[in-house]
Amino acid sequence: MRRFFRLVPDRPTPRNTGDPGSVWAFGLSEARLLPVTSRTPRDSRLRLVRPRPLATAHKAVITRRTRPAPRPPEGTPPRAELARQARTALADAVRIARWAAGGSRPGTPPLAPTALERASSELDLSPGQVRSGWDRARLAGLVELHGDTARPGWRLRAWDRDDSAVLRGWVALFDAWSLVHPAPQDIESTAVAEAVEAVPQVLSLLQLSAGPVTVPALLDLLGQRVAELHEERCEVPYGPQPLPVPAEAAPTAHPEELVALLLDWALEGLAAVGALTLGAGHATLTPLGNWAVWVKLEQICVAAQSPAGNIEQSAADMLLGCARLTPGPARAEYRAWLAARPVGSAVAELLGVARGEDALLRGLAFEALRVVGAPAEPEVRSVVTDPSLRPYALLWLAEDDGADPEDAQEALSREEATWLWVDTAAAVADHGETALLVRHLDSAVQGSVPALLDEVRAVGHPRTVQVLVALAAAHPDPALAKAVRKAAFQVHTGGA
Repeated sequence: MRRFFRLVPDRPTPRNTGDPGSVWAFGLSEARLLPVTSRTPRDSRLRLVRPRPLATAHKAVITRRTRPAPRPPEGTPPRAELARQARTALADAVRIARWAAGGSRPGTPPLAPTALERASSELDLSPGQVRSGWDRARLAGLVELHGDTARPGWRLRAWDRDDSAVLRGWVALFDAWSLVHPAPQDIESTAVAEAVEAVPQVLSLLQLSAGPVTVPALLDLLGQRVAELHEERCEVPYGPQPLPVPAEAAPTAHPEELVALLLDWALEGLAAVGALTLGAGHATLTPLGNWAVWVKLEQICVAAQSPAGNIEQSAADMLLGCARLTPGPARAEYRAWLAARPVGSAVAELLGVARGEDALLRGLAFEALRVVGAPAEPEVRSVVTDPSLRPYALLWLAEDDGADPEDAQEALSREEATWLWVDTAAAVADHGETALLVRHLDSAVQGSVPALLDEVRAVGHPRTVQVLVALAAAHPDPALAKAVRKAAFQVHTGGA
C-alpha cells in the first residue's frame, strides 16, 4: 500500500497567547516524518513555513543591523533645521536650476546673452545673480549638462522631500568654495593651491574653538601651514649634484602680505557659500559650516580606524575581507574604503565586482553601495537592465526612495524574487554552512516546495543545478531531498 507522509514539529506547539510572535515558525529541518492515517489528513505538497519577507532572502549571508551614527557636537541643530538652512542658502540656485531644466535653459557658461536676459526677466533676478546661481546649481549637483542641454540632477528631483539630498548638495558647494569665489588673478597659482590645501586646518581650528576666532590667530595658522606645504614642494634634484658655493639659502615662505591676502580670499569664499560669518576682526562658523567640518573630520577618523586594514585593497579583496565580519564592522570597512576614493570610481569598481560570477561578492557589493547612498543612484539605475544585477538594483533603488527594507520586496516581480533566491543560495552554497543553506529555504516567496522548484526551474539562473544539488545533499528530509534532486536532474537534462 502506498504511504503518504506529513511534516510535524519535533517539539510541542506552545499555547497561543494572542501575540503573533508566540506561535512557532519551524522549518522542514526541524520536522520528522509520520505515516498518514485516517486521523492525519493527507498533504503531500510539503508546504513551507509562512514565507518571510523577501528582504530577508538576500540577507541569508549578509545580516544587516543598524549601527548608531556618531553624534554631532553639542548644540548642532537637527538635520531638518540644517536642511532648511541649506535650502535657504541655495534658493536662487534651485530656482535657476528648475528654470534651466524646464526647457528655457540659460545655457553653458558663459551664459548666452539672450538666455541670460530671459532668465533675468522671468526669475526677477539681476544678470549677476543668474550667473552666480547657475554656477552654484552646477557645483551643487542640481543640474547636469549633456552637451548643451541642461537636465535636472538627482538632488534637484529630491530637493523638496529629501533632507539628505539637500545637505549633500550644500556640502558639494562647500567643497567647491574656491570655485564659487575665484582667487584674485594677480596671485600665483601655486600659492592659491597651497592656500586651498591649508584651509582645512583653518576650518578645524574654527570648529574646535566653537566660537569666534580672531583673524590674527587664523593668519598665524594659515601662514605656518602654507610654509610647510611650500617647503614640501621644494624638490631636491635626484642624483649627485655639485656642492653649492656658497651654500644655497633655505626656501623662504610667502611674505606676510600675500598670506594675509590669501586668508581674506579664503574667508570671503567660505562666507559666500554660507560656511562662516565674518565680524570685526574675527570669523565664526555657521551651524551648517560647523556641521560640515565635523562630518569631514569624522570621515578622516573612519578612514584612519579601519579595523581590518582593507583601505588599500581592490573592491573584490575588500569585500572578501569583510565577508566574515559582523554588520557593524563591515560597514565601518566600507566607509573607510569609500572615504579613500572618489565616489564615482568607487561605485564603478563595486558594480564591476557585482557583475562577476561570485554571488557572495554581488550581494556584498550592493551592501557597500548602500553605504554610498544617493550619489550612487544614477549608476545603480543604469544596471537595472542587467539580468544578473536587476533584483539587487531594484531593491537598492526602492530602499533609496525611502521604502522600508521589509517592504522593498514589492519592487520585484515573482520571477525576479525567485532569481534572487537562487543567487543568494549560490552564495550560501559557495561560502556558507550547510545549515544556513537549509534555513535559506524558508525565505522563498513560494508557499510550497513543488511551487518553488517549478519556478526555480523556469527562472534560468546559471547556478540552478548546483544550488539544487547542494540543497538536496544538505537537507535532512529524505522526501524533500529526493524532490530537489529530481528537479536538479530535470534542469540538467532539459526535461520538464
